Amino acid sequence: MSETPPNTLQHRFDGPEDAPVLVIGPSLGTTWHMWDRQIPELSQHWRVFRYDLPGHGGAPADPAASVADLADRLLATLDGLGVERFGYAGCSIGGAVGADLALRHPHRVASLALVAASPRFGTADEFRRRGVVVRSNGLEPIARTAPERWFTPGFAAAQPAIVEWAVQMARTTDPGCYIAFCEALAAFDIRAQLPRIGVPTLVLVGAEDQVTGPAEARTLVAGIPDARLALVPGASHLAPVEQPGAVTDLLLVHFSTSWQDTLASTPVPPAPAPAPASAGAVASTPVIPVAETAPDAGPDSAPTGLSDRYDHGMKVRREVLGDAHVDAATAASDDFTDDFQDLVTRYAWGEIWSREGLDRRTRSCVALTAVVASGHLESLGRHVRAALRNGLTPAEIKEVLLQTAVYCGVPAASAAFAVARSVIQEETAPPA
Repeated sequence: MSETPPNTLQHRFDGPEDAPVLVIGPSLGTTWHMWDRQIPELSQHWRVFRYDLPGHGGAPADPAASVADLADRLLATLDGLGVERFGYAGCSIGGAVGADLALRHPHRVASLALVAASPRFGTADEFRRRGVVVRSNGLEPIARTAPERWFTPGFAAAQPAIVEWAVQMARTTDPGCYIAFCEALAAFDIRAQLPRIGVPTLVLVGAEDQVTGPAEARTLVAGIPDARLALVPGASHLAPVEQPGAVTDLLLVHFSTSWQDTLASTPVPPAPAPAPASAGAVASTPVIPVAETAPDAGPDSAPTGLSDRYDHGMKVRREVLGDAHVDAATAASDDFTDDFQDLVTRYAWGEIWSREGLDRRTRSCVALTAVVASGHLESLGRHVRAALRNGLTPAEIKEVLLQTAVYCGVPAASAAFAVARSVIQEETAPPA
């Protein structure tokens, strides 16, 4: 392990110094040790580069703002080491980093493996609520329920020591970094961009993965022109830990046979013998590629016209209030109220909430106070949810409401406390 300069990632190398570089990325809540069982075989053929996410495995707790930000830090790390072209395999958020690299820096990626990945990880609401839970309760509730997300019940029962080792990785993660990565995954959505991934891609998924399962894997394969699917029976989300032999064999075959090494001077090692049937991996036939689409303008494009302000406003509205509320509001709209919904989206969210003068935490404080002062408590619940998603803690919301008791009146604040308490209890409740 090397020291970690600013804007780079904690990392380590295994394997011959003159071999092609294979970068391996971890999932959220784990460290590079989740790949320990793959290293003995992979490092015979490649110089394996593993990295930790910020705040994971003792790495500096410097949160990344997005998946693209994390990918940029990874490239900065590789640039500092003189690594130009590399193969890449990543699990979950590590897979998202690989997909982002293949989209924005295709000349750097020689071959790609997406493990337990998805073009969109669940819903934004799910990850933002997970962030609220961690902000309110710490990481213990997430760590305690990790085995249900990561492993099949049979493996969890048969291998308690491995499961506890994995849980400790989650338990020792920096909460602030974990929350930041929840926000990054909430904003990650590359479904429309999949046809632009032009690198040979293996999409590998545990057949019993309930987090990013076979359905998400098939979406990736259907969208990426040069992709093939591999299902690993008897594995859930952390397939490299649960079925290490099968995952190792699939990675060996993929990177040995699909490496586009036009820039590297070192030849790629020959393909090993096919994996035995007992490895338990089933590879599917590639699907027909879909038509390529034009690249998106990107989430940070500044709104310029009415249409742009509406689109940007809808994005901000969903990020702040959540998909469920916005979907309900738009579904209930009709010819009579459509123009009002359009006005709210363009003006409130596309202009005011999008201004740079205040951050979203401060805007939530203002919104809570204004709602209490105006007496419109029917809308207070959604603004309390928004405040939690925007980073306010229950203690900070309490302070805002205490302040309203002085300036808006005790009866108004009393009613607001009742609404807010109910919402906070619901939103911060640890997973069952």
